[in-house]
Amino acid sequence: MRGWLLAGAATLLLAACATTPKPGPVPTPGPAPAPGPERPQPQPPRPPLAGLPLDQLPGWNQEDHGAALATIATSCRLKPQAQLYAACRAVVDAGPLTGPAAKALLETLFRAVPVGETGLLTAYFSPEYEARFSRTGPFTAPVRPRPDDLVIPPGFTPDPSRPGWKGEGRMVGGKLVPYPDRAAIEAREETRPLAWMRPEDLFFLQIQGSGSLVLPDGRRKRAVFAATNGLPFRGIAIPMRDRGLLPENGTSGEAIRQWLADHRGDQAQAIMDLNPRYVFFRMEDDNGEEATGAANVPLMAGRAIAVDPAWHDYGALFWIDGQAPSLSGAFPRYSGVVSALDTGGAIRGQVRADLYMGRGAEAGVRAGRVKHQLRMWRLIPAPPASPAPPASPAASEATPPQP
Repeated sequence: MRGWLLAGAATLLLAACATTPKPGPVPTPGPAPAPGPERPQPQPPRPPLAGLPLDQLPGWNQEDHGAALATIATSCRLKPQAQLYAACRAVVDAGPLTGPAAKALLETLFRAVPVGETGLLTAYFSPEYEARFSRTGPFTAPVRPRPDDLVIPPGFTPDPSRPGWKGEGRMVGGKLVPYPDRAAIEAREETRPLAWMRPEDLFFLQIQGSGSLVLPDGRRKRAVFAATNGLPFRGIAIPMRDRGLLPENGTSGEAIRQWLADHRGDQAQAIMDLNPRYVFFRMEDDNGEEATGAANVPLMAGRAIAVDPAWHDYGALFWIDGQAPSLSGAFPRYSGVVSALDTGGAIRGQVRADLYMGRGAEAGVRAGRVKHQLRMWRLIPAPPASPAPPASPAASEATPPQP
């Protein structure tokens, strides 16, 4: 803005200093110039999105409006968006509110714009698993660090035939080739294991992307995402259902993990190998706080979602409404204000969200039962209120001031 003002001031100064030209001879008219291409006419500015009042959202009256306001305040502090600056400022300045006061403020500051059609809501969590620092008993799966031969070349050009691939591979004969799949990686010995886990636990840790490892002496470490082999994620729920390993409505994360544990060995490994994607980790101390998402801020249990960054910005605020669950034992409906703070390998598309449920086994059970039809609305600033029209003179004369 400052540069624009200086440029405008310079233009005004040049205009003020210009001298008035003296009259001279009138030029003889020449031939009219050939008509040039017609200049495009300036288009009127597009009106801002009006959006829906929040009280028209499904489930709005059942929302915990104080918690929704706190979610927005936290998101505004951690991952502010320029579009929401004024609304965020008002939310933060208002401080903690509950009940009708929180509801009224939200309805004043925000509107909702529908996002696409119907999509899919799933959920995830920050797992806590037992681990060992040496291979023993059922703890036979190594937590692998990023391999030395895994490279991502600078200036990589995306390949449309491999969506989501960032160029992960290895150099063979001076040429970049795709990195091996899960089965090939699992078949080779790991010489630098970070820890040892049960195979099914490691499989789910890779799906979640990070998690806490609990050691026998009570120490806790955090396995943090370091890299992948660059291959696409393939879910195993549908293949397990199609092979008759699990019933139609029994493909929850809890049911899958239990089947893998009950069939640990070649049977379980063959099923896990159907997902070629493999995740490598690094180890950090666990401070007991919530996991950090791709937006590099701590996630809020029940109020943060993972989205497809090709469609949505981190820090964007949404109203989600997930209904019609397809898994047995599921909570019937998830509605509320959430913030986009993360992403994931399986999160693709405009109307697609993965709801963060928190840490630990209980959060994992809840997360594994979420597979709902999803509708989404993006929260935008409400248009400024129109000023009240001035009182007419006649009206002023009709109601004289009282003595």
